[in-house]
Amino acid sequence: MGFAKLATLSSIVDTGTVLIVRLDTAEESYDVALAAADGGVRAVEITLTTPGALGVVERLARERPELHVGAGTVLDEHAAYAAIEAGARFLVSPQLSPAMLRVANRYQVATVAGAMTPTEILASAEAGADLVKVFPTEAMGVAATRAVLAPLAHIPLVPAGGATPDNVHEWVRAGATAIGVGSCITKAHRPDGDLGAVTRSARRFLDAVAQAR
Repeated sequence: MGFAKLATLSSIVDTGTVLIVRLDTAEESYDVALAAADGGVRAVEITLTTPGALGVVERLARERPELHVGAGTVLDEHAAYAAIEAGARFLVSPQLSPAMLRVANRYQVATVAGAMTPTEILASAEAGADLVKVFPTEAMGVAATRAVLAPLAHIPLVPAGGATPDNVHEWVRAGATAIGVGSCITKAHRPDGDLGAVTRSARRFLDAVAQAR
């Protein structure tokens, strides 16, 4: 495993957090990512559904090399290669895409593949995903995640969706390796535009993860 890939995975595992940025504009995504980084976030996923997403990935990767910037909603090998070319250090898919995993592994970029059922989770791990994203968590829930981890505790799971500082301890105690978090941090500046609220929300979430551990 390459040093850069190991460093990215360590940043996710150590903080227990991946920030998922899915916003309306490239500029807002960039500003929110920086504000969250000021709050301690070290791994930021810019979803490819965001307008100008690859430009945001490239800009963040160039200007903030200490930040582990990833691309989300990577559905195939073409999107995977484009994201890596832009500077993404990890790729996230909502489903199992063997083609995406092959490209990422070829270039030693960390991967997070989406799955919900035990069969999908195991298939993602066997296909070479470094982490497995439990998605959609609203459908699966904490109890189901805990039940799945009983026989599959060796697979690092990353639930994504609906996490807040008030409930993240439930996911940590269920056995999650890390948690994907979005709106409670990325939209904390709305409606008044105070990006300091994003920084504070990020810090609060990370503190809640650390305390739960």
